[in-house]
Amino acid sequence: MIFRIFKPLITVIVVCILAIYVLPLSVSATNQGTLNSSGMSDIPTVESLHLNVKSAILIEQTTGDVLLSINADQGFAPASMVKMMTEYIVAKKVRTGELSWDDIVTVSDHASKSIGTRAFLAEGDQHTVKELYTAMAVGSANDAAIALSEHVSGTEQNFVTLMNEEAKRMELTKTHFINATGLSRADMPEGFRPDEMGETLMSAKDVATLAKNLIQDEPDYADVTSIPFYKMRKSDKDPIVNSNRMLETNKAIPSYAYEGLDGLKTGYTESAGYCFTGTAERNGMRLISVVMGTPSMGSRFEETAKVLDYGFNHFTMNQVIPAGSLVTGMETSPVKGGKEKNVQIVTKDDVYFILPKSDVSTQPIATVNLVPGGLAAPVVAGTKAGTATFTYVVKGQSVVQLRTVDLITERTVEKENWFMLLLRSIGGFFSAD
Repeated sequence: MIFRIFKPLITVIVVCILAIYVLPLSVSATNQGTLNSSGMSDIPTVESLHLNVKSAILIEQTTGDVLLSINADQGFAPASMVKMMTEYIVAKKVRTGELSWDDIVTVSDHASKSIGTRAFLAEGDQHTVKELYTAMAVGSANDAAIALSEHVSGTEQNFVTLMNEEAKRMELTKTHFINATGLSRADMPEGFRPDEMGETLMSAKDVATLAKNLIQDEPDYADVTSIPFYKMRKSDKDPIVNSNRMLETNKAIPSYAYEGLDGLKTGYTESAGYCFTGTAERNGMRLISVVMGTPSMGSRFEETAKVLDYGFNHFTMNQVIPAGSLVTGMETSPVKGGKEKNVQIVTKDDVYFILPKSDVSTQPIATVNLVPGGLAAPVVAGTKAGTATFTYVVKGQSVVQLRTVDLITERTVEKENWFMLLLRSIGGFFSAD
């Protein structure tokens, strides 16, 4: 008798407890296999590449998944790869209407005194934002970068404040900028150096994340970064040559030309060594590579080719879970007060993973979190009932790929009328043992 009285309360408590736990499950869908119990597959080790670098990283652009990592969280001098942040801020200002590509910039004394790679700007010269941006992105011109920073913020150091704010927003945790160029403090003109001590530092992971943001937010980036030569002035005898010798369009140096490569930024200082951020797309998969501290100009391209080959030769972008898939073992969600006690739930979106080409059939492990206690009627089709997180690990790598997708109701469940709910309650009472 006591059990009959407390049975409804006990049932609610049990359901709530079960809903809180995360349940490892599999996925079922049309042409979809069951999940692999290990979710793991072998690929060659990073050590087998014998990379001659201080640090390196390889990521897939849309997901940010890390495919290769060597000292990628350690900060080093990034040299002119810093200019990707300068490019990002200038392009963002144009995109938001704060600047125009046709705005005229007057070159300052500070910009004209910049050393290193230059567009040979003189104080008082006037150029458009687009001209200076192109000289910076193609030829890595330090004077052009400074001129743009001053045009945006009044002074280079004010612009550096913007750079560090953007770095924080992008969660570049091992990054600190002191200028818009990537030059070391000693190479900055006296009187224009920052008050606080220190140098510019970035980790390879941060550089790759910056490149990812640039590609994502400025999809026309390659209109500039893939230009092999740029003549800034009609009077120039020689054009600015793109420092990126790996451009696919750069057939003049076939030993470095790389299929699908259209950016992004080289860098060199004595403290940084030779660096390069490269990006290439093949078969719908775009990779971003960063190498830092290579010993020569040629080696930065040779090491980049090894890194990109590692990605393109061994990985592929694969749709593992189509939208509308059932998660085996959790095909339904309970519905409170509905004409039906349960409703079928499916994945809302497609789920893509970067999989080894040697084993594209490997399935990820799924864990599910449903709304505690179930959904309350009425429930319309497409209502979020919880989430499914899919996990994939490539054997030999420490990085875990995670994708979380909403689980939604496949159809509508109407609210039951009060009389039927009452009969249900009475029936449940008398059916108790």
